[in-house]
Amino acid sequence: MKRVTLLGATGSIGLRALEVVQSYPDELAVAGLAARGSNVELIADLCRRHSPAAVALIDPDAVDRLAKALPSPRPELLRGPQGLVTLAREVDADIVLSALVGAAGLLPTMAGIQAGRAMALANKETLVMAGSLMTAAARDGRVPLLPVDSEHSAIFQCLAGHNGRDVQRILLTGSGGPFRETPKAALATVTVDDALRHPTWKMGPKITIDSATMMNKGLEIIEARWLFDVDPEQVQVVVHPQSIVHSMVEYVDGAVIAQLGVADMGIPILYALTYPERRPVPGSRLDLTKVGALTFFEPDPDKFACLRLARAVLDAGGVAPVVLNAANEIAVAAFLDKRIRFTAIAELIERALAAMPPAALTSIEQCVAVDAEARRRVEAFVDAGIGRR
Repeated sequence: MKRVTLLGATGSIGLRALEVVQSYPDELAVAGLAARGSNVELIADLCRRHSPAAVALIDPDAVDRLAKALPSPRPELLRGPQGLVTLAREVDADIVLSALVGAAGLLPTMAGIQAGRAMALANKETLVMAGSLMTAAARDGRVPLLPVDSEHSAIFQCLAGHNGRDVQRILLTGSGGPFRETPKAALATVTVDDALRHPTWKMGPKITIDSATMMNKGLEIIEARWLFDVDPEQVQVVVHPQSIVHSMVEYVDGAVIAQLGVADMGIPILYALTYPERRPVPGSRLDLTKVGALTFFEPDPDKFACLRLARAVLDAGGVAPVVLNAANEIAVAAFLDKRIRFTAIAELIERALAAMPPAALTSIEQCVAVDAEARRRVEAFVDAGIGRR
């Protein structure tokens, strides 16, 4: 029986992961759950269904509400960001699935690595912020990092059985989001509702906006650099509207290996949880005779400035990716709150990068401090009316 601690239990990845776990009751079980705490009723229901040993909620007040909603004996209840760290580090689990959105996953993910637990990563921001530190800790502890993002899971599968020195390029695919064909001049007036209409995937609001700006591909370039130990220029983004080819690897002899499948996050989740074995996933199967044409395009870095910014911070290194991620999170939240226009997301990120001095990244504590300072600066920019709708 493989015991799973799930960070981000109430998000789209977390709920799909719990469905996967429930489908294999003889092989998978829930050891711990963590969430922000905005939906206590849902968390209580998940506790009743999965009987975790412990639950951690970022919102301290939500812990008290959960305690009232659950009869004794109840799981151990942990509160605040430190509670998530304790959950990842101390609850007896074979694998930790990190599916929290944003920087909230940084410290508990590192805690799980330092505790020697296998890590299934659906939280790309942790590797964006602290890729060098995370991968070094994983190497030192011989902890496997198993990607859950559909693109990185695809790359992981395409690399299986091959020598990493033979890799020529990683071809990271993306749908292009809802504005792939929208003229650049029209982006300044798009609405929140427009940006949340993803053509393929059903995801949380932050990730969906990242897809609309193509920042998700920028973050994934950085993530791929650290996960697969490749040079930044070896990672190429390819727009693929059909979302059938989830990514590809080109080898030095010109051979290109691709991973294809239907758009179902249950597939990469189950692969990470049962690796190196495979299990059947109930649901539809890919029928290429009904798919029709598969098309591929180069992204437009002029229209999607976030791609350009992500490339720049990867080249700069040090704390620059920390600033990029923090600025993006605050800017996306401001856009979702209708405080700034869509195109101001990239503008605010660029301002934050220009305002923060470069420095080498040497510790998780420094990463947390830079993240907090970058957030304060971008909040100040937004309060000052920069990027206002």
